[in-house]
Amino acid sequence: MSAVSSANIKAATYDYSDGDTAMEGYVAYPDDGNSHPCILLGHDWSGLNKGMKARAEQMAGLGYTAFAMDVYGKGVRGDEQGDNSALMSPLLTDRALLRKRLLAALATAAAHPAADASRIGAMGYCFGGLCALDLARAAPPELKAAVSFHGIFYPPNLGEQGKITAKVLILHGWDDPMAKPDSVVGVAKEMTDAQADWQLHAYGHAMHAFTVEGANFPER
Repeated sequence: MSAVSSANIKAATYDYSDGDTAMEGYVAYPDDGNSHPCILLGHDWSGLNKGMKARAEQMAGLGYTAFAMDVYGKGVRGDEQGDNSALMSPLLTDRALLRKRLLAALATAAAHPAADASRIGAMGYCFGGLCALDLARAAPPELKAAVSFHGIFYPPNLGEQGKITAKVLILHGWDDPMAKPDSVVGVAKEMTDAQADWQLHAYGHAMHAFTVEGANFPER
């Protein structure tokens, strides 16, 4: 386990598993000996990268325990500037496996001594936005909220969707080619049918990856 620390924050890689598959997340939290509201962070298609670790540390600075999930497996990382379809596509095809890995991360985060297991939310970017929504769709009782930033919307088709108990916030660039208007209407209907407490904010003329500083890759 590698670790960094400051006067106020502790952060380190965090080994866990999904069955026989080794996973390596990243946890950051205020170094005060207390438990804090916990946020699960879903990575984009490149995997758990430096940017997501920095985001975890940023959230810790705001008073949260942040657990950056790993859904690819320990040591499986992509290219932040390249095409990572080969990593992402198997999990988009097998959403049951993706859900299993997300729930493993949730259980790991909830058991961390710095996490308040009664106050857990999830947020994610791009593919990670889909992961946040898929956690909400799984309706684990621990999850209180899910936020998707420029995420992908199509449902997992894992049988009848039950009631979504977490509050859901979707932040979407209207001109995002990865989530066109028909899929926006689709996810709105899905959330409504699942009796979710949901909101969707769409930003005109914004494309994909609009939260990434300096981003100019609308196709990604």
